[in-house]
Amino acid sequence: MVKDVVKEGLEAVDARLRDVVASDVEILHEASGHIIASGGKRVRPQLVFLAYLAAGGEKLDPVVSLAAAVELVHTATLVHDDINDHSLTRRGAITVHARWGRTFALLTGDYLFAKVYEMMAPYGAAYNKILADATVELVEGETLQAAAAKSGQMDRETYKRIIALKTASLFVAATRSGAMLAGADEETVEALGEYAYNLGLTFQIVDDILDIVGDPEKMGKPVGADVAQGMGAVAFQNGIRRSNSNDGQEERDPYQQMMVQLRESGAVDVARAEAQEVAGRARAALRRLPASPARNELEGLIDLVLERDK
Repeated sequence: MVKDVVKEGLEAVDARLRDVVASDVEILHEASGHIIASGGKRVRPQLVFLAYLAAGGEKLDPVVSLAAAVELVHTATLVHDDINDHSLTRRGAITVHARWGRTFALLTGDYLFAKVYEMMAPYGAAYNKILADATVELVEGETLQAAAAKSGQMDRETYKRIIALKTASLFVAATRSGAMLAGADEETVEALGEYAYNLGLTFQIVDDILDIVGDPEKMGKPVGADVAQGMGAVAFQNGIRRSNSNDGQEERDPYQQMMVQLRESGAVDVARAEAQEVAGRARAALRRLPASPARNELEGLIDLVLERDK
Protein backbone atom coordinates (compact mmCIF):
# COMPACT_ATOMS: atom_id res chain seq x y z
CA MET A 1 0.00 0.00 0.00
CA VAL A 2 1.11 3.56 -0.72
CA LYS A 3 0.64 4.56 2.93
CA ASP A 4 3.04 1.86 4.06
CA VAL A 5 5.60 2.81 1.44
CA VAL A 6 5.41 6.49 2.44
CA LYS A 7 5.63 5.57 6.13
CA GLU A 8 8.85 3.67 5.47
CA GLY A 9 10.11 6.60 3.42
CA LEU A 10 9.44 9.03 6.28
CA GLU A 11 11.30 6.77 8.69
CA ALA A 12 14.23 6.85 6.27
CA VAL A 13 13.97 10.65 6.14
CA ASP A 14 14.16 10.89 9.92
CA ALA A 15 17.21 8.63 9.95
CA ARG A 16 18.84 10.70 7.20
CA LEU A 17 18.15 13.92 9.08
CA ARG A 18 19.67 12.58 12.29
CA ASP A 19 22.73 11.43 10.39
CA VAL A 20 23.30 14.61 8.39
CA VAL A 21 23.07 17.03 11.35
CA ALA A 22 25.65 15.13 13.41
CA SER A 23 28.57 17.42 14.30
CA ASP A 24 31.78 17.27 16.32
CA VAL A 25 30.80 20.67 17.71
CA GLU A 26 28.73 19.68 20.72
CA ILE A 27 26.29 22.60 20.77
CA LEU A 28 25.49 22.26 17.06
CA HIS A 29 25.04 18.52 17.45
CA GLU A 30 22.73 18.87 20.45
CA ALA A 31 20.70 21.82 19.19
CA SER A 32 20.23 20.35 15.70
CA GLY A 33 19.33 16.95 17.12
CA HIS A 34 16.86 18.62 19.47
CA ILE A 35 14.80 20.27 16.73
CA ILE A 36 14.95 17.17 14.51
CA ALA A 37 13.81 14.92 17.38
CA SER A 38 10.84 17.20 18.09
CA GLY A 39 9.14 15.64 15.05
CA GLY A 40 6.56 17.54 13.05
CA LYS A 41 3.94 16.76 10.43
CA ARG A 42 6.53 15.97 7.72
CA VAL A 43 4.06 17.22 5.10
CA ARG A 44 6.81 18.38 2.73
CA PRO A 45 8.68 15.04 2.48
CA GLN A 46 5.31 13.33 2.05
CA LEU A 47 4.70 15.58 -0.94
CA VAL A 48 8.06 14.60 -2.44
CA PHE A 49 7.25 10.89 -2.08
CA LEU A 50 3.65 11.09 -3.27
CA ALA A 51 4.49 13.25 -6.27
CA TYR A 52 7.25 10.80 -7.19
CA LEU A 53 4.85 7.85 -6.93
CA ALA A 54 1.99 9.65 -8.70
CA ALA A 55 4.37 10.42 -11.58
CA GLY A 56 5.29 6.75 -12.00
CA GLY A 57 8.20 6.37 -9.58
CA GLU A 58 8.56 3.11 -7.69
CA LYS A 59 11.14 2.54 -4.94
CA LEU A 60 11.68 5.62 -2.81
CA ASP A 61 15.43 5.20 -2.24
CA PRO A 62 16.40 7.77 -4.91
CA VAL A 63 14.28 10.51 -3.31
CA VAL A 64 14.94 10.03 0.42
CA SER A 65 17.78 12.57 0.58
CA LEU A 66 15.78 15.03 -1.53
CA ALA A 67 12.78 14.69 0.79
CA ALA A 68 15.06 15.13 3.80
CA ALA A 69 16.63 18.25 2.27
CA VAL A 70 13.22 19.83 1.71
CA GLU A 71 12.26 19.09 5.31
CA LEU A 72 15.57 20.47 6.58
CA VAL A 73 14.95 23.80 4.81
CA HIS A 74 11.64 24.01 6.64
CA THR A 75 13.22 23.02 9.95
CA ALA A 76 15.96 25.63 9.64
CA THR A 77 13.37 28.36 9.10
CA LEU A 78 11.52 27.27 12.25
CA VAL A 79 14.65 27.79 14.34
CA HIS A 80 14.98 31.33 13.01
CA ASP A 81 11.23 32.04 13.15
CA ASP A 82 11.10 31.15 16.83
CA ILE A 83 13.77 33.76 17.51
CA ASN A 84 11.80 36.42 15.62
CA ASP A 85 8.52 35.46 17.33
CA HIS A 86 10.10 35.07 20.79
CA SER A 87 8.43 31.64 20.98
CA LEU A 88 9.39 29.44 23.90
CA THR A 89 7.87 26.18 22.64
CA ARG A 90 7.75 24.42 19.28
CA ARG A 91 6.12 21.03 18.65
CA GLY A 92 5.58 20.72 22.39
CA ALA A 93 9.28 21.14 23.18
CA ILE A 94 11.40 24.09 24.26
CA THR A 95 12.69 26.13 21.32
CA VAL A 96 16.36 26.16 20.41
CA HIS A 97 16.85 29.82 21.30
CA ALA A 98 15.05 29.38 24.65
CA ARG A 99 17.40 26.55 25.61
CA TRP A 100 20.71 27.56 24.02
CA GLY A 101 20.27 31.30 23.50
CA ARG A 102 19.78 33.53 20.47
CA THR A 103 23.36 33.37 19.14
CA PHE A 104 23.53 29.58 19.10
CA ALA A 105 20.02 29.35 17.67
CA LEU A 106 21.02 31.59 14.77
CA LEU A 107 24.09 29.48 14.17
CA THR A 108 22.05 26.27 14.39
CA GLY A 109 19.64 27.54 11.75
CA ASP A 110 22.57 28.51 9.55
CA TYR A 111 24.12 25.07 10.08
CA LEU A 112 20.90 23.33 9.02
CA PHE A 113 20.67 25.46 5.88
CA ALA A 114 24.29 24.60 5.04
CA LYS A 115 23.58 20.89 5.47
CA VAL A 116 20.91 21.15 2.78
CA TYR A 117 23.69 21.76 0.24
CA GLU A 118 25.34 18.52 1.30
CA MET A 119 22.21 16.47 0.73
CA MET A 120 21.35 18.14 -2.56
CA ALA A 121 24.82 17.89 -4.14
CA PRO A 122 24.24 14.47 -5.79
CA TYR A 123 21.05 15.63 -7.53
CA GLY A 124 22.61 18.15 -9.88
CA ALA A 125 21.93 21.70 -10.99
CA ALA A 126 18.27 21.47 -12.00
CA TYR A 127 17.12 20.13 -8.63
CA ASN A 128 19.41 22.43 -6.69
CA LYS A 129 17.93 25.42 -8.53
CA ILE A 130 14.36 24.37 -7.69
CA LEU A 131 15.15 24.19 -3.99
CA ALA A 132 17.34 27.30 -4.03
CA ASP A 133 14.59 29.32 -5.73
CA ALA A 134 12.05 28.11 -3.16
CA THR A 135 14.38 29.04 -0.30
CA VAL A 136 14.89 32.53 -1.72
CA GLU A 137 11.13 32.99 -2.02
CA LEU A 138 10.64 31.70 1.51
CA VAL A 139 13.04 34.30 2.91
CA GLU A 140 11.40 37.00 0.79
CA GLY A 141 8.01 36.04 2.22
CA GLU A 142 9.24 36.13 5.80
CA THR A 143 10.84 39.52 5.15
CA LEU A 144 7.64 40.93 3.66
CA GLN A 145 5.75 39.67 6.70
CA ALA A 146 8.18 41.36 9.08
CA ALA A 147 8.01 44.59 7.07
CA ALA A 148 4.21 44.54 7.03
CA ALA A 149 4.17 43.94 10.79
CA LYS A 150 6.53 46.86 11.37
CA SER A 151 4.51 49.24 9.19
CA GLY A 152 1.15 48.00 10.44
CA GLN A 153 0.01 47.58 6.85
CA MET A 154 -1.60 44.21 6.15
CA ASP A 155 -4.42 43.53 3.70
CA ARG A 156 -5.60 40.43 1.87
CA GLU A 157 -3.44 40.91 -1.18
CA THR A 158 -0.29 41.44 0.89
CA TYR A 159 -1.20 38.44 3.02
CA LYS A 160 -1.71 36.20 -0.01
CA ARG A 161 1.60 37.28 -1.49
CA ILE A 162 3.37 36.54 1.79
CA ILE A 163 1.96 33.03 2.23
CA ALA A 164 2.57 32.19 -1.44
CA LEU A 165 6.24 32.99 -0.90
CA LYS A 166 6.87 31.74 2.61
CA THR A 167 4.82 28.52 2.52
CA ALA A 168 3.55 27.53 -0.93
CA SER A 169 6.98 27.89 -2.56
CA LEU A 170 8.49 24.96 -0.65
CA PHE A 171 5.40 22.82 -1.25
CA VAL A 172 5.81 23.44 -4.98
CA ALA A 173 9.52 22.60 -4.88
CA ALA A 174 8.70 19.32 -3.12
CA THR A 175 6.23 18.10 -5.73
CA ARG A 176 8.04 19.39 -8.82
CA SER A 177 11.36 17.83 -7.85
CA GLY A 178 9.73 14.55 -6.81
CA ALA A 179 7.85 14.30 -10.11
CA MET A 180 10.95 15.18 -12.12
CA LEU A 181 12.95 12.41 -10.45
CA ALA A 182 10.27 9.97 -11.60
CA GLY A 183 10.77 11.15 -15.18
CA ALA A 184 7.41 12.89 -15.42
CA ASP A 185 6.45 14.95 -18.45
CA GLU A 186 6.03 18.71 -18.13
CA GLU A 187 2.24 18.53 -17.96
CA THR A 188 2.41 16.23 -14.93
CA VAL A 189 5.06 18.37 -13.25
CA GLU A 190 2.96 21.49 -13.78
CA ALA A 191 -0.24 19.85 -12.48
CA LEU A 192 1.53 18.69 -9.33
CA GLY A 193 3.08 22.12 -8.91
CA GLU A 194 -0.32 23.81 -9.15
CA TYR A 195 -1.76 21.32 -6.67
CA ALA A 196 1.09 21.98 -4.23
CA TYR A 197 0.84 25.76 -4.59
CA ASN A 198 -2.82 25.73 -3.60
CA LEU A 199 -2.27 23.12 -0.89
CA GLY A 200 0.45 25.35 0.55
CA LEU A 201 -1.89 28.35 0.61
CA THR A 202 -4.58 26.23 2.26
CA PHE A 203 -2.10 24.93 4.83
CA GLN A 204 -0.99 28.42 5.85
CA ILE A 205 -4.51 29.88 5.98
CA VAL A 206 -5.60 27.03 8.27
CA ASP A 207 -2.43 27.48 10.32
CA ASP A 208 -3.24 31.15 10.76
CA ILE A 209 -6.84 30.33 11.72
CA LEU A 210 -5.51 27.99 14.40
CA ASP A 211 -3.35 30.86 15.63
CA ILE A 212 -6.67 32.49 16.62
CA VAL A 213 -8.88 29.58 17.69
CA GLY A 214 -6.44 26.69 18.18
CA ASP A 215 -5.64 24.85 21.40
CA PRO A 216 -2.02 25.54 22.43
CA GLU A 217 -1.86 22.13 24.14
CA LYS A 218 -2.67 20.31 20.90
CA MET A 219 -0.55 22.59 18.74
CA GLY A 220 2.53 22.32 20.93
CA LYS A 221 3.19 26.05 20.65
CA PRO A 222 1.57 29.30 21.84
CA VAL A 223 -1.18 30.91 19.79
CA GLY A 224 -1.37 34.55 18.77
CA ALA A 225 2.14 34.97 17.35
CA ASP A 226 0.82 35.79 13.89
CA VAL A 227 -1.86 38.09 15.28
CA ALA A 228 0.89 40.13 16.87
CA GLN A 229 2.37 40.59 13.39
CA GLY A 230 -0.94 41.50 11.79
CA MET A 231 -1.07 38.15 9.97
CA GLY A 232 -3.68 35.44 9.58
CA ALA A 233 -7.31 36.30 10.15
CA VAL A 234 -6.29 39.91 10.74
CA ALA A 235 -5.87 40.19 6.98
CA PHE A 236 -9.45 39.01 6.46
CA GLN A 237 -10.97 41.67 8.74
CA ASN A 238 -11.10 44.36 6.07
CA GLY A 239 -14.68 45.35 5.45
CA ILE A 240 -16.03 43.41 8.42
CA ARG A 241 -17.87 45.59 10.96
CA ARG A 242 -16.62 45.13 14.52
CA SER A 243 -17.77 46.51 17.83
CA ASN A 244 -15.22 48.12 20.12
CA SER A 245 -17.52 47.85 23.09
CA ASN A 246 -16.67 45.50 25.93
CA ASP A 247 -20.34 45.44 27.03
CA GLY A 248 -19.65 47.13 30.32
CA GLN A 249 -17.09 44.57 31.41
CA GLU A 250 -13.78 45.53 32.93
CA GLU A 251 -11.26 46.71 30.38
CA ARG A 252 -9.43 43.78 28.81
CA ASP A 253 -5.76 43.51 28.04
CA PRO A 254 -5.31 45.04 24.51
CA TYR A 255 -3.94 41.78 23.10
CA GLN A 256 -6.78 39.71 24.56
CA GLN A 257 -9.24 42.29 23.26
CA MET A 258 -7.83 41.87 19.76
CA MET A 259 -8.17 38.09 20.02
CA VAL A 260 -11.80 38.40 21.12
CA GLN A 261 -12.55 40.86 18.32
CA LEU A 262 -11.04 38.49 15.76
CA ARG A 263 -13.14 35.60 16.99
CA GLU A 264 -16.31 37.68 17.03
CA SER A 265 -15.75 39.72 13.86
CA GLY A 266 -16.41 36.96 11.34
CA ALA A 267 -12.86 37.16 10.01
CA VAL A 268 -12.19 33.53 10.93
CA ASP A 269 -15.25 32.39 8.96
CA VAL A 270 -14.10 34.41 5.95
CA ALA A 271 -10.65 32.82 6.22
CA ARG A 272 -12.18 29.32 6.43
CA ALA A 273 -14.19 30.00 3.28
CA GLU A 274 -11.02 31.17 1.55
CA ALA A 275 -9.23 27.98 2.60
CA GLN A 276 -12.04 25.86 1.14
CA GLU A 277 -11.92 27.78 -2.14
CA VAL A 278 -8.15 27.41 -2.50
CA ALA A 279 -8.37 23.72 -1.56
CA GLY A 280 -10.86 23.30 -4.41
CA ARG A 281 -8.22 24.57 -6.83
CA ALA A 282 -5.79 21.99 -5.47
CA ARG A 283 -8.35 19.23 -6.12
CA ALA A 284 -8.94 20.48 -9.65
CA ALA A 285 -5.21 20.33 -10.41
CA LEU A 286 -5.06 16.71 -9.21
CA ARG A 287 -7.79 15.70 -11.65
CA ARG A 288 -5.33 16.34 -14.47
CA LEU A 289 -3.32 13.33 -13.27
CA PRO A 290 -4.15 9.70 -14.02
CA ALA A 291 -6.03 7.93 -11.25
CA SER A 292 -3.70 6.11 -8.85
CA PRO A 293 -3.35 5.26 -5.15
CA ALA A 294 -0.73 8.02 -4.85
CA ARG A 295 -3.13 10.57 -6.34
CA ASN A 296 -5.74 9.46 -3.80
CA GLU A 297 -3.25 10.06 -1.00
CA LEU A 298 -2.47 13.53 -2.37
CA GLU A 299 -6.17 14.31 -2.31
CA GLY A 300 -6.40 12.94 1.22
CA LEU A 301 -3.72 15.42 2.27
CA ILE A 302 -6.07 18.25 1.29
CA ASP A 303 -8.68 16.96 3.73
CA LEU A 304 -6.10 16.49 6.46
CA VAL A 305 -4.89 20.07 6.01
CA LEU A 306 -8.42 21.48 6.09
CA GLU A 307 -9.49 19.47 9.12
CA ARG A 308 -6.35 19.62 11.25
CA ASP A 309 -6.51 21.08 14.73
CA LYS A 310 -2.78 21.34 15.40
